[in-house]
Amino acid sequence: MARFDLSDAEWVIIAPLLPNKPRGVPRTDDRRVLNGIFYILRTGSPWRDLPGRYGPYTTVYNRFNRWAKAGVWISVFRALSERSPESMAFIDSSIIRAHQHAAGGKKGGPDNAIGLSRGGLSTKIHAIVDERGLPIRLGLSQGQASDQGVGAELIASLTRARHVVADRGYDARALVEGIEAIGATAHIPTQRRRKVQRSVSKPIYRQRNLVERFFCKLKHFRRCATRFDKLARNFLAAVALASTRLWARSYESTT
Repeated sequence: MARFDLSDAEWVIIAPLLPNKPRGVPRTDDRRVLNGIFYILRTGSPWRDLPGRYGPYTTVYNRFNRWAKAGVWISVFRALSERSPESMAFIDSSIIRAHQHAAGGKKGGPDNAIGLSRGGLSTKIHAIVDERGLPIRLGLSQGQASDQGVGAELIASLTRARHVVADRGYDARALVEGIEAIGATAHIPTQRRRKVQRSVSKPIYRQRNLVERFFCKLKHFRRCATRFDKLARNFLAAVALASTRLWARSYESTT
């Protein structure tokens, strides 16, 4: 088994979540293709440099691209994240530099979630993790965008959260009201300029490092630490696959 390949325990978790009704000619072995995708995500190598043990790079790339377009990778991630108790939710974002190859998309196309921030062309990954530090919601925006817009959308999709923890960047009345609307308590420090300060439980707020640690783990996948994909859907698929791997490893460690 190569260094970045799925273990038997990880494959048992992921395999049932993949499409199981191939049409026409039987498709290439799913496990080998997925191992090739994870090799690219982990090393950040160009697709053409994929080692021959994973088969033709075109087969691996086409599977990644086709299933990203079909939403398969997002569905696999969601299937695993639905297993979270989701009682606590920690939200944050991280800015990712976009490689010059990622900025070559056609003009006038759909939003590619690449913007111009202080550090240059960038994309912002938004994530919510649970009380174990495992991701349960993911989103993208342009690098210079405010956290509050995508943050509000991700929070609104929570169904079982009782506590939502965030830093001052998420201090907005509409967002706090959105948290209360799902029946949760907001643990968000108020901006210093506000006259009325919101009290925040220190033991709960201290756990916010869980989402920061998630981003550290996510960036071990070099294809997520730097954006090479022109299409936002493909980059989000890469982030979802890396998150899926973190979920699979968490299950493997408890069995």
